[in-house]
Amino acid sequence: QVQLVESGGGLVQAGGSLRLSCAASGRTFSTYAMAWFRQAPGKEREFVATSRGGTIRYAYFAQGRFRMSRDGAKNTVYLQMDSLKPEDTAVYICAAGQWLSTTDGTYEYWGQGTQVTVSS
Repeated sequence: QVQLVESGGGLVQAGGSLRLSCAASGRTFSTYAMAWFRQAPGKEREFVATSRGGTIRYAYFAQGRFRMSRDGAKNTVYLQMDSLKPEDTAVYICAAGQWLSTTDGTYEYWGQGTQVTVSS
C-alpha cells in the first residue's frame, strides 16, 4: 500500500547540514505515521524522529538539531539535519506505519535507506 524512496544523503563535514527526503506513494499516506530511523555499521537500528497528525517525537540526540516535516502536495517527508556530528554517520531509513511509535518493529513499510557520512 505504501512505497518509500529516500534521497538526500551524502558526505558533509562536522557542523554541516543535510536535508533527507522520503517520497511516499499510496493513497493512505496522509493517515500514516512516518518515521526516520538510522543504523550505523555494528550498531542497532536507532529511532530518530516520527510524526503522525500534529504530533512529532524526536530522539533525545535529535532534539534541537533535527527537524521532521511533511509536504502533502508532494507526498514527501523530510528530515532536516543541522549541526551534524561524526556520530550521526549512518544509513537513514524512512518508515511508515499505522501508529506513531519509537520502535522499529511497529512499522510496516520501509525504504531502502540513504547514506549519511559526517567527516571530522
